[in-house]
Amino acid sequence: MARAGKSSGGGSGSGLWQWLGLAFILLLADQFTKILILGYYQLGDSTYVTSFFNVVRVHNTGAAFSFLAGASGWQRWFFTVIGLVAAAVIIWMLKSHPGQKLFSFAMACILGGAIGNVIDRLAYGYVVDFLDFHWRGMHFPAFNVADSAISIGAICLILDELLRVRKTR
Repeated sequence: MARAGKSSGGGSGSGLWQWLGLAFILLLADQFTKILILGYYQLGDSTYVTSFFNVVRVHNTGAAFSFLAGASGWQRWFFTVIGLVAAAVIIWMLKSHPGQKLFSFAMACILGGAIGNVIDRLAYGYVVDFLDFHWRGMHFPAFNVADSAISIGAICLILDELLRVRKTR
């Protein structure tokens, strides 16, 4: 994906470090919340918070929406490798475009989330999920801070691309 636009800091200066810092903060928030869940909840435990939200402890051996969760175990390493490759590509993209704020913000969010879930896969063999939103008996798949960061990053990436295309017209 080619990116047009100026970058600040010569590509590897302070701009890169600010985005890596954001990714690191998101990673810390993700891991901290997961440690709390692992420490205070047993698998399947749930706490009612509101009429549409619970805190639960769920283990996801698959990817988003438990994709491939029922596979025989190979998916742990498959998704770990994908996460590590994605992290390397994102760091390269951040180094190349640190001055593009929305794009870099999106990439930093995705990076922090991806590494957070890779750490889970390596440490536990599954991703710890705990945010359970529901409505009228229907539950959205449980997720975590890393998943939230990845989702926010993806939305911002789409927005960045739409704004970039609009600017070139």
